Amino acid sequence: MFKTFSMSSRMGRDLQRYNEGCRQVVGCIPYRYRETNESSFNNGARIDDLEFLLISSQKSPRVMFPKGGWEIDESLKDAALRETFEEAGVLGEVEVQDYLGTWSFKSKSQGTFHEGHMLPLLVTEELDDWPEKTARRRFWMKFNEAREVCWHPWMKEALDVFASKLANRNKEEPQTSCPFEELPDKTMTNIDTEVANQMYNDETRMEAEVNPLTCEEPSINPVFDDEQIISTVADSMLNETLFSEELGISHVAAPMFNESKRISIIAHS
Repeated sequence: MFKTFSMSSRMGRDLQRYNEGCRQVVGCIPYRYRETNESSFNNGARIDDLEFLLISSQKSPRVMFPKGGWEIDESLKDAALRETFEEAGVLGEVEVQDYLGTWSFKSKSQGTFHEGHMLPLLVTEELDDWPEKTARRRFWMKFNEAREVCWHPWMKEALDVFASKLANRNKEEPQTSCPFEELPDKTMTNIDTEVANQMYNDETRMEAEVNPLTCEEPSINPVFDDEQIISTVADSMLNETLFSEELGISHVAAPMFNESKRISIIAHS
């Protein structure tokens, strides 16, 4: 559902919200990916992957995030969307679930106390025209730059909360690994540790065999002379099935003996 806004900023305080005498203000931290428009809290992004939108003040060159009065006929989310549109000329998704917090501060120009509520806003569209275009300038900055130039200390704290939430979210997400890393790299998976150590410590001869049916290039297979090892390998490898869900292929490994009681492991697909 798309929300439409007027090209004239709301004026006056008739609908202004107050909480025990404190004027209620809503602000946003608009951000975007350098390359994509996905939510930073859902894809493992780092703070250095993002850019943040700040605007100039109407009356001074000070730079800050968009903010404005929260009025009684709108929700917190609607107020955040409206103020960001009016002041910064961008549209996007307000991430209410990642609410950054509330800060109390005193307005130097008005001499009154305010409560500022801050939310992240993922920018999806940057407009060429907006209500306060002639009164403000827009600046896209990296995290460190935005934190350095932002005028209001409470907005800097909100930006720090954003970065902290993002870092914590990434720690909680399980790391994705290649599924093939979990597949066995040897067919001899159930051999006793003691016997396996003996096998690797003994000098191993390599013997090449040619497949008489396919005439494929020779494959090099380890050959072992020790009868105890031959017996152990045979018992272990007989009818052992290795199944790969990713490839959908079942490999049955069977021991094959030659005349000199040497063993070669051949995998049949």
